[in-house]
Amino acid sequence: MRLRFVVFIYRTLSLLAFPLLLLYVLYRGARNRAWWKSLPERFGWFSFPPGQTAHGGVWLHAVSVGEVVSAVPLLRRMRGADPSLALFVSVGTLAGRHLADQRLASLADGVFYAPFDYVWIVRRVLRRLRPGLVIVLETEIWPNLWREAKRSGASLLVVNGRLSDRAYPRYRRLSWFFAPLLSLPDEILAQSAVARDRYIELGAPAGRVRHAGNLKYDFAAGETPPPAPVVDLLRRLPEKPRVWIAASTMPPAHPGDVDEDDVVIEAFGRLRERHPNLVLLLAPRRPERFEIVAAKLSAAGSPFVRRSRLSTADSLPGHGVLLVDSIGELSSLFPLADVVFMGGTLCDRGGHNILEPSFFGKPVVSGPNLQNFSEIAEEFRAGGALACISAPDQLAGEVSRLLDDQPERLRLGSAAERLARARAGASAAAADTARRLHDLAVPRLVHTTAGRLLLTPLSWLWRAGAAGKRSWSRPRRLPACVISIGGVGMGGAGKTPFAVFLAGVLRRRGVSCAFLTRGYRRRSRERVTVLEAGAAAPSALTGDEAQILIRSGHGPVGISSDRFAAGRQLLSRFPVPVLLLDDGFQHARLARDADIVLIDTLCPFGGGDVFPLGTLREPLDSLARASAFVLTRTQPARQYEGIIRVLRRYNRTAPVFRLRSYPDGWVSVATSEPSPLSSFAGVRAGAFCGLGNPASFWLSLRLAGYRPALQLEFPDHHVYSTGDLRRIHEQARRHQVEVLFTTEKDTMNLPSPLPPMPALYWLRLSHEIVPPEPFQAWLLGLPGSLV
Repeated sequence: MRLRFVVFIYRTLSLLAFPLLLLYVLYRGARNRAWWKSLPERFGWFSFPPGQTAHGGVWLHAVSVGEVVSAVPLLRRMRGADPSLALFVSVGTLAGRHLADQRLASLADGVFYAPFDYVWIVRRVLRRLRPGLVIVLETEIWPNLWREAKRSGASLLVVNGRLSDRAYPRYRRLSWFFAPLLSLPDEILAQSAVARDRYIELGAPAGRVRHAGNLKYDFAAGETPPPAPVVDLLRRLPEKPRVWIAASTMPPAHPGDVDEDDVVIEAFGRLRERHPNLVLLLAPRRPERFEIVAAKLSAAGSPFVRRSRLSTADSLPGHGVLLVDSIGELSSLFPLADVVFMGGTLCDRGGHNILEPSFFGKPVVSGPNLQNFSEIAEEFRAGGALACISAPDQLAGEVSRLLDDQPERLRLGSAAERLARARAGASAAAADTARRLHDLAVPRLVHTTAGRLLLTPLSWLWRAGAAGKRSWSRPRRLPACVISIGGVGMGGAGKTPFAVFLAGVLRRRGVSCAFLTRGYRRRSRERVTVLEAGAAAPSALTGDEAQILIRSGHGPVGISSDRFAAGRQLLSRFPVPVLLLDDGFQHARLARDADIVLIDTLCPFGGGDVFPLGTLREPLDSLARASAFVLTRTQPARQYEGIIRVLRRYNRTAPVFRLRSYPDGWVSVATSEPSPLSSFAGVRAGAFCGLGNPASFWLSLRLAGYRPALQLEFPDHHVYSTGDLRRIHEQARRHQVEVLFTTEKDTMNLPSPLPPMPALYWLRLSHEIVPPEPFQAWLLGLPGSLV
């Protein structure tokens, strides 16, 4: 109740403040035109290529540059543990976005600007991403994001959580507001014992908060070498320079506060005479300060060059300044430094991260304001690993002292490096927690209020129709063991490929079988069609999925909407002991000996609602009829505990098996010739499909090692026209695609002959139950002659 009240208050105030938000947008856009380009994403309108937003992925929110750097080791561990996992990163600042695009290109499937925390905007993003886990870095309490993430079925994890000395008193005054919100995260991993205690004092459940270390201690020093243009600039100096880096300098926080750029420029002027070979690398924290600081350097008469305009013709005289007006390069410059001054510590800003230069063994000078990193600062001071000054006019003297005293410089840097490396391991703990919470999640659809009001009555009608159809049906039995393979959702669970797989399992045990299928969207008026294994028949007669059954060669196929009539006619010609009923869970007119229900792990329960609110064909209590469950498209790194818990809620006895599907080669559409999976490595590829769950195809391509430059989606069972293929060809030409990929099912719906287009291949998949023995034992326990 308290949570609802707090959220209501927050949403009401946010709505009243919406005009102020628009004014803020105009202000930011007027100051920096690049801000305008971020607006669509901040309002929830972003577009990733098809397949990039596979359901059940992870959304990690990192505010700016510091959080993006901290996220790298965590994302790397998560990607290494599960290469199939879709990872998305949101940022709040232009600098953070620029750095994320650079640093996370090989780790994240998508980077976007964090949405404004309005419920309709947050819901739009959640509907687009459908994450299984939302990770929030550090101190980002957004009520709508947190609550809607939990309502969407995602787990919520706070990583590197902290409440700084400066911010904590404000949180305490509003503890009545924050306490209910802090009950939402499944876990809060605090970066220090102090932060853990503060979260608990604010109202977070003690059992969900623990001290897990600071991600910043897992910084990978030396991963990015210093930029070659900067190294060359320093190398061209007549004598080896001494390098002072003023890192992340900040403007005043309020009137009368210190402008750190002024302090650094003034200190550099005082250092000129004593250190004639000194070079200053001045790196303002905020991009909007680049022009301002350039003007300050010109006014001070300091010779300088700008990193953004650096060329091989540029030279830097002694007492010169390199203005680092670039984003994301600062950490790669620290190896060049003799001394580092960390910005944000002289002005009233709470300081910036002193760990990065420490990892390189560099002595760090800091002002008195390190409230944002108070625990780290205290440890470094106690360990004699930080040079501290109390006032701006002491900066020049402290830098000069360290430049003159090499033993002290080396001692300070060595102590700093030792402390920085001593506490690594937070990213491993965070990744383990993330994997566990992600495994518990079961994403579901979150509708707008208007959408739910409109669709709920229609969902009731669908539910009533499904129940009535089942109650009116009288199942009839065939003289064979009937195993139904079906699902509770609409399409995309992999029922037909599993039927082929199961037929193969039975044949290897010496049991012959046949298939019964509806022949969805076939264009024949023939009431019942029975074909022998491998028969040549057009898709118009059979439907695309039936073609896969026929071409498998595992047994004859009976096709009809009346599966009993098809089975009787098939058995009169092919007296097999086992019939596999493809997509038969809702077909109540045929009695069966076993109901195998497939659960697609990418979209397990149809969004949680019956159509049209979700994509369920019938309510989840229908799972009680299942004889066994098979989780499809499983990955080795996951246990799917959340999905299994839902299954056990409705059915406590049916065994649960895991089906692993993996790509094992290509087949040419033109010649049917197979090719190894690696045949097109390095070739620019495109892909298209028409599936109930296209995310499964995009995932298979990723597991095969391919990320197509062109990805096109069509409706399920789409029958391709010559015009469709010509348009695909045209788009392939524009994207410089040399080869096209599709699925076996889609090849059944291609026109013949094919128009001119790039070489076309379908991805062959293999399947296995892991482990196989319990499934085979269950099969042997079924009635009928299966042995």
